[in-house]
Amino acid sequence: MNYVAHRLLLALSLCAFALTAAPAMAQGSNLAFGQNAQNSDEPVEVEADSLAISQNDGTAEFTGNVKMTQGDLRMTAPRVLVRYAEDQSRIQSLEATGGVVIVSGEDVAESERADYDVDAAEIVLSGSVTVVQGQTTLTSERMTISLDNGTAVMQGRVRTLLQPGSN
Repeated sequence: MNYVAHRLLLALSLCAFALTAAPAMAQGSNLAFGQNAQNSDEPVEVEADSLAISQNDGTAEFTGNVKMTQGDLRMTAPRVLVRYAEDQSRIQSLEATGGVVIVSGEDVAESERADYDVDAAEIVLSGSVTVVQGQTTLTSERMTISLDNGTAVMQGRVRTLLQPGSN
């Protein structure tokens, strides 16, 4: 396997890891994202209209109807940029832009942008964030997900409609 193909596979694996660890949380209440735990060993399928790899700035850019799938977890975005560390030995960050949708089971998260900082183990969804879980919908301008402890914080005028129990 050549160097570029190896780096591309590494980038896709990290994209999968970022997607499988995305819980949603509203004002301190843990909400699981998706119905089942994701198996990060499953293959990741990526479709895009184009891929550009730049050795000069250490990036790989998927553009045009980008679809990433791992098990029942799916992410779509018009553009996904993978950035490598300065020494190009590892993935530094992933940036999905142009309208991002993440789906796991019946749960859906949408935002204008998603940034994954590998070193900080953190995903930040920003710009008109909407999370739908069953009958519950949460909206805000920003949601920060910590992959280390599985928590998330929504910021920027958080809105939801609380449904009283039927019992």
